[in-house]
Amino acid sequence: MKHPGRTSATLPKLLPGSNPNNTCHFHVIGFVPWNPRTPVPTQLGLFFRVPPTPAPSRFGRPDSLPQSNPGRLANRARSVPFELLKFLFPLVLLTGAATALAADTVERWGTYEIALRGTVTGNPFVDIHLEARFRFGNHVVDAAGLYDGDGAYRIRFMPGQTGQWTYATSSNSPALDAKTGALTVTAPSPGNHGPVRVRYATHFAYEDGSPYIPIGTTCYAWIHQGDALEKRTLETLRTAPFNKIRMCVFPKSYTYNANEPVYYPFENRNDFTRFNPKFFQRLERRIRDLQTLGIEADLILFHPYDRWSYSSMPPDADDRYLRYVAARLSAFRNVWWSLANEYDLMKSKTMADWDRFFRIVQESDPYAHLRSIHNSGPLYDHSKPWVTHVSLQSSDLEKARDYVAQYHKPVIYDECKYEGNIPKRWGNISAQEMVRRFWLGTVSGAYVGHGETYLDPNDILWWSKGGTLHGQSPARIAFLRKILEDAPAEGLNNLSTYYLGAGQQGRYYLFYFDVNQPAEYEFDLEQGVLYRADLIDPWQMTITPIPGTFQGKFTLKLPGAPYQAVRFRRID
Repeated sequence: MKHPGRTSATLPKLLPGSNPNNTCHFHVIGFVPWNPRTPVPTQLGLFFRVPPTPAPSRFGRPDSLPQSNPGRLANRARSVPFELLKFLFPLVLLTGAATALAADTVERWGTYEIALRGTVTGNPFVDIHLEARFRFGNHVVDAAGLYDGDGAYRIRFMPGQTGQWTYATSSNSPALDAKTGALTVTAPSPGNHGPVRVRYATHFAYEDGSPYIPIGTTCYAWIHQGDALEKRTLETLRTAPFNKIRMCVFPKSYTYNANEPVYYPFENRNDFTRFNPKFFQRLERRIRDLQTLGIEADLILFHPYDRWSYSSMPPDADDRYLRYVAARLSAFRNVWWSLANEYDLMKSKTMADWDRFFRIVQESDPYAHLRSIHNSGPLYDHSKPWVTHVSLQSSDLEKARDYVAQYHKPVIYDECKYEGNIPKRWGNISAQEMVRRFWLGTVSGAYVGHGETYLDPNDILWWSKGGTLHGQSPARIAFLRKILEDAPAEGLNNLSTYYLGAGQQGRYYLFYFDVNQPAEYEFDLEQGVLYRADLIDPWQMTITPIPGTFQGKFTLKLPGAPYQAVRFRRID
């Protein structure tokens, strides 16, 4: 044997086009144990390399084949006649561990991975540099590699174009350097719309142009609770209205959060020079789980609620952590970066540090995922160019339209307080008030996030640990989400009207009366453009068509109750 997974043998002349010596080098992928009572297929696909004659393969033309490298089988595929299979099976049993096959096709905006084997000596997290350059025509993407423990090195890539890509690695380790290959990028599967981008200045859309309306929630430490509770959280999210979740990378230490995490992000808890691959592998599984559910993972990279010194690491550890996280996670299309939760409470960090962190994440993420930072009190300067959207902790929704106008970026009230009943002021607003804040944000041209903090005998509060939702607001938020999904794809912009309203000029208007309860109101729409009208009760979740068509100035009779909305849609 030349190495595990490869066997050389002199075979009978069963392979058309084989070399004169009939020597075949093949990689064993695996096999299904044969039951003599079960009919055996006449052919079985095995992956092998027959030098030197080219042959057709599943990778396309012979000259377009990827190059073989450790951790990847990039050789030709043929169907092997059963007669040859009988000869090969004894060799299969002798080859030991099988060589893994990496997929050589990936869908657009999927995650492609190059897996390599390399050194375990020294500290690979610090000592080894690895990256790959991916090419598609004139389009070039440079992706950093990462060490995943036990001699495993990985480079992840999220292709943004369909077609044939090639790659070449570079490294200061000879075992990892100059590995080349190719991949075919296919059309995205249903439900894969690519990463979320800023569109129309103050709104969002997926990269393929499909609308994206952020309806978020917060579960800070849900990924640190163990499989049983994490799976319950995912089951809850499966039927909840949320398509974004704020979640911390680091574990959390705070009221109702006294348990230790399943894994720590660093070896020996806080050896900041050595990451714990098991911690990050677990995080990746949960990001993939969220992706399957169509949920964006808004990853909080730092936070102040800490008893493990992760909030006060030295600058070199901070920077190394950010680059490592970007290398591991940026190839997942549903990742957002939140530099911090309540950045201003991390007293060991300066404003220059936060600026540096933003630049590191921006430079280390070749796919330009969304970037924000969250406050406790004073706001970060969201006008800085590396900030893609405004993330706020505030219950002052009356300022929402001012923030949109000031920053000319999307504004999300990610924390407007929490529906619940804990003794903290930030964690006991009613469901009615949570729904009200969602509507106030909507008609201000902004977005609002949900959170829930109901007391639990086991301290399983949704806002931190996930689990099960108990409140009444999620159903009403789902109702609002459906209304917004039926609205214009460009999003709703705030209107300068007496009562708060938002829409698209000449097409769609949504007015919300908040605590006011007028029994009638005069509206002023375009003359010569006909609209249909609906009365909306956000709490009762009802939409009642108002008879007739409307244009210009007119007065509508209203229920004389608070928290009502009226919608106008143009008749085409």
